[in-house]
Amino acid sequence: MGRFTVWDYVVFAAMLLVSAVIGVYYAFAGGGQKTSKDFLMGGRSMSALPVALSLTASFMSAVTVLGTPAEIYRYGAIFCIFAITYGLVVLCSAEIFLPVFYRLGVTSTYEYLELRFNKYLRLCGTVLFIIQTTLYTGIVIYAPALALNQVTGFDLWGAVVATGVVCTFYCTLGGLKAVVWTDVFQVGIMVAGFSSVIIRAVVVQEGIERIVNDSYYGGRLNFWDFNPNPLQRHTFWTIVIGGTFTWTGIYGVNQSQVQRYIACKSRFHAKMSLYINLVGLWAILACATLCGLALYSIYKDCDPWTAKQVSALDQLMPYLVLDILHDFPGLPGLFVASAYSGTLSTVSSSINALAAVTVEDLIRPYFKSVSEKKLSWISKGMSLFYGGVCIAMAALASLLGALLQAALSIFGMVGGPLLGLFSLGILCPFANGIGAFVGLITGFIVSLWVGIGSQIYPPLPERTKPLYLSTAGCNITSGNLTSTANPLTTVFSTPTAERPALADNWYSLSYLYFSTLGTLITVVVGIIISLLTGGLKQNTDRKFLLTKEDFLSNFSWSKSERPEKVEVFNQNPFTVADEGTDNPAFSHIEMDVASNENKVNGLHI
Repeated sequence: MGRFTVWDYVVFAAMLLVSAVIGVYYAFAGGGQKTSKDFLMGGRSMSALPVALSLTASFMSAVTVLGTPAEIYRYGAIFCIFAITYGLVVLCSAEIFLPVFYRLGVTSTYEYLELRFNKYLRLCGTVLFIIQTTLYTGIVIYAPALALNQVTGFDLWGAVVATGVVCTFYCTLGGLKAVVWTDVFQVGIMVAGFSSVIIRAVVVQEGIERIVNDSYYGGRLNFWDFNPNPLQRHTFWTIVIGGTFTWTGIYGVNQSQVQRYIACKSRFHAKMSLYINLVGLWAILACATLCGLALYSIYKDCDPWTAKQVSALDQLMPYLVLDILHDFPGLPGLFVASAYSGTLSTVSSSINALAAVTVEDLIRPYFKSVSEKKLSWISKGMSLFYGGVCIAMAALASLLGALLQAALSIFGMVGGPLLGLFSLGILCPFANGIGAFVGLITGFIVSLWVGIGSQIYPPLPERTKPLYLSTAGCNITSGNLTSTANPLTTVFSTPTAERPALADNWYSLSYLYFSTLGTLITVVVGIIISLLTGGLKQNTDRKFLLTKEDFLSNFSWSKSERPEKVEVFNQNPFTVADEGTDNPAFSHIEMDVASNENKVNGLHI
């Protein structure tokens, strides 16, 4: 097994450099970012294709690059059923949530909660978003640092701190346009990284037939499992139903994604960006699946994980890369660059999103006397502060369970109730503030209870169904790779002796259902409480709801949309100062600050 060569470092540095240059270019291009609207929304002038690629990039962080192939290696290709899930998610986001957000022209999605319910719910949404994003960002920083540590012996915490610092710096550059275009570049790098691994694996195995054959006989092509049991980790139903709720919470209402498709120049472009992004999601899923099957085909007789060659499943991809690509200078570097591309785009925008949401939703409404100049400094300070918080969270991530699971369970726990809250607002005209609040709290408590319970008492193997791994063909002297001080899989060694009765039914619920549970409880409790507290008497403005016209307007072409959009913009009956979109705090003189708000697009997943 090799280590990094000079060429690998060159490839890696080039990726960082190009990303930074794009940021600098958009900081000054076209006379710079003149208004906060240019910063936050790219002047609402983006077209569909770059936004679509950007959405794909953000969805695909290092967690995808490292986690998904390992997931397929361990549990089989049933993960592919997510292709159906992604279709449903994009449909829900484009047809239910997008029309309402686009019509209102909000900057922060939580602004909607204040317009539709009250300012306390906006506060709840904002606080939950901040907690969710910091936790997730921790995982996203930790994952590629782990890969780097595994492949290159690069110091693990050195890498974590370096990522945090690079991103905190990167956050002070050009607006939303820069984020979108760096993402476009980074998608290219990610696909290149995946492709190099797949092509080389096919050459090593002398053809794709052999990979498919090995996978078939190793039980890895387990696509159809229609077991309706909600306790089993991945079945057709858990993935299609549970997965749809989990990911709609991200695509439909999460600030990070909504921010970008609202920046499109017309509603038609916004919808197109979501549908084109679907193709990107499928392509990436296909790449990750092929990598996972190639992993199995190459290591079917000698699993490096059981043989103690790697200390965690998430290190299998870097191990494979060094194994098959070590004769090609620069290619291992390309792979690590692809893992890192995901992280960079994710973390920088998360930090910006957090700073922006903090200033917009938490500081500006409550400290009205603070001068613009001071606000701009506060925003800079916030970026710096959240950069530090995210690095601290990465330390926490090293203690949580396997990468993919942890990321998704956090999204499930927090994303579910928030999705329920927005669904109440958009779909139930009679839902009121009290009902929505009680629903949100109930949903949140229940999903946290299940989620934390399942982290403490992990489900037993008969629920997760890991597939057989063999070490029959091993003749390796073990221990030539540095193991991480705290491999991610340590969580699963909880003694099984004292499991309470709840552990094997309630806590064993598939992690994909956490979100579903949170959403449904929030909606049901919200509806009941709203009806009991006179929800039918209130008069809700039609423009906060999803209407018949929203759906029918798909069939009239995109010509009639633009005037309508502008008009809605001006006739906002609420003359609140914190309308976010034209936010004077981020004046173009304070470049870096504005860019903090620029990408409230938080999580790239």
